[in-house]
Amino acid sequence: MGERGCTVLELTEFLQFLELTEALQLLNPSIKIVVEPESQAVLSGQMVKLSCWATGYPLLYYQWFKEKKMVPNGNSPELVFNQVTVDDTGLYICRVNSDSSYEFSRWAQLEVCDSQGDSDGNYFELPEKKIRICLHPQSQNLMVGEMLVLQCEAIGIPVPQYQWYKEEFPLTNGDKKVYVISSVNIEHQGTYWCRVYNSQENEESRKVKVTIEELNDLERPDLEQPTERQFAVDKVALLMGNMSYYNHPKLKAPLVDVYELTNLLRQMDFKVVSLLDLTEPEMRNAVDEFLLLLDKGVYGLLYYAGHGYENYGNSFMVPIDAPNPYRAANCLCVQNILKLMQEKDTGLNVFLLDMCRKRNEYDNTVLILDALKVTANIVFGYATCQGAEAFEIQQSGLANGIFMKFLKERLLEDKKITVLLDGVAEDMGKCHLTKGKQALEIRSSLSEKRALTDPIQQTVTSAEALARNLQWAKAHELPESTCLQFQCGVRIQLGFAAEFSNVMIIYTRIVKKPPEITVCNAYVTDFPLDLDVDPKEANKGTPEETGSYLLSKDLPKHCLYTRISSLQKLKEDLTFTVCLHYEYMGLEDTVDERKVVNIGKPLVAKLRIHQGFGKCSCSQSCCLPNDPSSAQSLGTGAAGFCPSHLNQPHSYTGFVQSGPSPIESLMQPPRCHCRMVPDTLIAWQSKWSHSSDSDLSNIPVETTDELESDFSGSLKISHEP
Repeated sequence: MGERGCTVLELTEFLQFLELTEALQLLNPSIKIVVEPESQAVLSGQMVKLSCWATGYPLLYYQWFKEKKMVPNGNSPELVFNQVTVDDTGLYICRVNSDSSYEFSRWAQLEVCDSQGDSDGNYFELPEKKIRICLHPQSQNLMVGEMLVLQCEAIGIPVPQYQWYKEEFPLTNGDKKVYVISSVNIEHQGTYWCRVYNSQENEESRKVKVTIEELNDLERPDLEQPTERQFAVDKVALLMGNMSYYNHPKLKAPLVDVYELTNLLRQMDFKVVSLLDLTEPEMRNAVDEFLLLLDKGVYGLLYYAGHGYENYGNSFMVPIDAPNPYRAANCLCVQNILKLMQEKDTGLNVFLLDMCRKRNEYDNTVLILDALKVTANIVFGYATCQGAEAFEIQQSGLANGIFMKFLKERLLEDKKITVLLDGVAEDMGKCHLTKGKQALEIRSSLSEKRALTDPIQQTVTSAEALARNLQWAKAHELPESTCLQFQCGVRIQLGFAAEFSNVMIIYTRIVKKPPEITVCNAYVTDFPLDLDVDPKEANKGTPEETGSYLLSKDLPKHCLYTRISSLQKLKEDLTFTVCLHYEYMGLEDTVDERKVVNIGKPLVAKLRIHQGFGKCSCSQSCCLPNDPSSAQSLGTGAAGFCPSHLNQPHSYTGFVQSGPSPIESLMQPPRCHCRMVPDTLIAWQSKWSHSSDSDLSNIPVETTDELESDFSGSLKISHEP
């Protein structure tokens, strides 16, 4: 054949055309993988390469897989991660195929260590095949019955293995990164260390001491019998994050903080309602809905991120529509919410407040609060100390509150909630950025060993439990994805995703287009005025362009995205129009088709938070009839209004909110800190403006002040008053 000028490739193509498979197999040698990918453990941020090389004829094609999913752009012999992240951890395999056969490589395990490391040396300059420990175990002092957790983590090629030792003896079941003893006693005291090894070399961790203290006589009776595990009848959480304030500096961190906390709590089987940017009536009605979910033995958790203050031991959460300046009448009192939670006979009440606690010196409101019950099940985790500010840290365009940055690292630990928060406080204390400015404060009356990880053990399903589950489910129902068929033959897919309980993403894409149509575009429009959707921020090519930075990985690609927020404001069914613009081949005129879509009330809109209840049961502050601030508010000469909810029982019968005076307009704070300023610490200082106007002499006004403090890492830290 060769003498006649026929090449092997031409012969192969001829045999393929004749479908002579057996002859093809004789002609094409089998694929042989000569270089297998190698398992490795690396540090986050390193450049990592997985290699698979094979021989075969005529052409070979490569495709990498992570677990069972195809790796995008993974179609070359080398899979390269320029900056590997923890999300890249997993098992990888490469498929090599020709036109007639295929072969798979060995599985390769990639482990990515996210630790900052506590041993010397630069991990990014490690010689190949070298082992380095990036996380050493820590010495611990424990009481009898507590849990011992020792952790060691290393990087190296191949992936290191682990063996824990006590003194000089290897420990049974000590072949993992983490060594755990669920309940220690005196015999567990001693020196522990870990040997890390692979086929190339080995390294030993630091040796640490574990000290076990016996309980004193007062504590001993509780442990004469094994401590029983606590159970929750159910677990419910309300998360509120306020960012887009009308009259005060805007914040960034609540967006990420609420989203991350939602995901963590759901991993612990919490029913979570997460809401962004609520007005005063909406916050009150959201708390009312939260209270409906509580019952005897239920764990209740309330998280708030936003502006706030504290007067006389009472904490106040500031809604986004609070006037500048604001008083107690414009805010929600946390202690009142606690009292209402206690009335539900809950099993655990947890408050996590990521807000400032500076005193509002010119709010003279005196609250009449009934004495709280002695329930021994209350835990407060304050992001900062009394009289201090809370900060948010910004990096790479997104922000975390300092509190949440450290809380999320420990929240899933199976520990008593107060012990967990103690660990968070210790971690925050090591942060040089906020040293001397922000420190976690814990207040607790918890007498039992209750944890957020406690399992749910429902008793006989009651009508209350069924109603509670139905109420929660209502707030999380998304419309079903659907396809719209237009007269021209174009078919459009309409899909929905929830970012928060009151924020939804609508995405559209064309799934079918007749060949005679050359140009075709579809977009959504005509949303209800209640939602205030900006057309300029709708129908974008990426979720980020709409302001959604958190769902990008979970949404389908090649769509147009529209972010719908403030769903709690929706009074009627959500209806909108899907518009289709298209052109036929050879014609310049554009043809339009429209379809009106009604998707009902999605997510939290079903709860009618905008409307509330006939009885406003939540957290409204009761004021003394002769309180000077009340009298002063009533005596102002400015035109005022009385919000409709003030006519409800338990409302602020002594307050009228005045419209902004010219002086107040001059005192509006400058634009928020949302621009990136590298190496600068910015704090919103709570200062009070003094005016000659007697009506304003007792009212706080927020201004800004830039601290001349430099920090490394191109981070921006800003205050959450």
